[in-house]
Amino acid sequence: MLRQKYTIDPRFSRLLKLSGLNNAELDEIDKILGDRQLYEYLESDLSKRYPKTKETGRNSTPVEVIFRLLVLKHLYQISYQEILNRVNENLVLRQFCRVYFNQLPSKSTLIRWANLIKAETLKQFNQRLTELATQLEVTQGEKVRTDGTVVSTNIHFPSDNSLLVDGVRVLNRHIQHARKLIIKQNIPTDHRLFQNRHRTAKIIARKIDDLSRTRTQAGSDKRKLLYQKLLDVASATLKQAQQVKAILHNAIGKDVNKLSKTFQLFINRVEQVINQTFRRIVGQEKVPSSEKIVSIFESHSDIICRGKQNVLVEFGHKVWLDEVDGGIISNYRVLKGNPHDTQQLPETIDQHLKQFGHPPKQISADRGVFSSLNENYAKSQGIKQIILPKPGYKSKERQIQEKKRSFYLGRCWHNGVEGRISFLKRCFGFQRCLYHCEEGFERWVGWGIVVHNFLMIGRTLIHKKSIACE
Repeated sequence: MLRQKYTIDPRFSRLLKLSGLNNAELDEIDKILGDRQLYEYLESDLSKRYPKTKETGRNSTPVEVIFRLLVLKHLYQISYQEILNRVNENLVLRQFCRVYFNQLPSKSTLIRWANLIKAETLKQFNQRLTELATQLEVTQGEKVRTDGTVVSTNIHFPSDNSLLVDGVRVLNRHIQHARKLIIKQNIPTDHRLFQNRHRTAKIIARKIDDLSRTRTQAGSDKRKLLYQKLLDVASATLKQAQQVKAILHNAIGKDVNKLSKTFQLFINRVEQVINQTFRRIVGQEKVPSSEKIVSIFESHSDIICRGKQNVLVEFGHKVWLDEVDGGIISNYRVLKGNPHDTQQLPETIDQHLKQFGHPPKQISADRGVFSSLNENYAKSQGIKQIILPKPGYKSKERQIQEKKRSFYLGRCWHNGVEGRISFLKRCFGFQRCLYHCEEGFERWVGWGIVVHNFLMIGRTLIHKKSIACE
């Protein structure tokens, strides 16, 4: 049965006072976490673990404890096991998580609860945090600066041979798992169906890598022949997997159903890898990025080229951020594909109006966002100061406008968004997503934004208190 929280233990509070331990930032975050509406959002997700989670069963880990543990996990950017270890041995963190003298959940239990939280719920968290920041006068929503960045998925650099080897390895692993289930249920099969071709695929892929350094025609021809051999090995493994999956239909049990679904998932992805490799290497065809797969594990990853000198291509998703005065990220969006930046400003303005109920006095973005349509739309919504530098040729009137002091100061303020993105990458996991699948990616980004806003509100309130004391 889902519990709200543990009963407050006064002995623990006395012990903490005697120890003299405290953390100013966590104290302020703790006060914000007292908001009841945040727990209502979370409880609606956690109550769906089983049909009668809220009514029957043994007592669960309280919602309050789960929420606070996950906030700490993403605030410190450490693993589930590490955060449990830290909380277990630290009085301040035990108090913050409202665990007191009770036992902490296991790592696997915390992961199961964490996976129930939807990406949409985290967006609701962030909207509520922005409301609280406005009430606490951390922000008034008078200024907005908007920009995008790319969060990478946790994959290796994709090459045709490495993707084929990944496909052979994963299919073989599932074939061997299926073999145990088939033998256990005494289903007659041909032992040749379980042949492992992973070692052969690795040897061929290594030879392809060695030949990739050569620029001669002979080396290119050899490489093409090796790719054909690797395609044959991958195709043979794929055929094995399809045959084994067909045999699994005669087996029974929950494990069989789960394995069949996993088989179908990876069979489809390996088929796509084989198809794109054949088109690229054998057919010498340029495959559009929308038709490519760059990982059989994180197949949702987009191929993003932003024209950066140090990074030619990135694999992940573009994330668009809207930051208001006070350092609060009021809105964020995980974008599909690689859309042009000019498409993002109208949605930024609409979301701001919905969140704050009034237009900002100033909005700023990079020159990639500039368009006359965007400027006109911003003006029509009542925004007075529009800081959108125009790329390319500028008329004399435009040059005069962009040399005004107000425009210059607006550009200076906008430059701070680059520091905000850097802060998110260094401290909140925006360098690389460690969660799996597309839903996991959105949850990772959502948690990063939420804990960032918790921290910024906490730091601002501490700063205000220090000024008041002076």
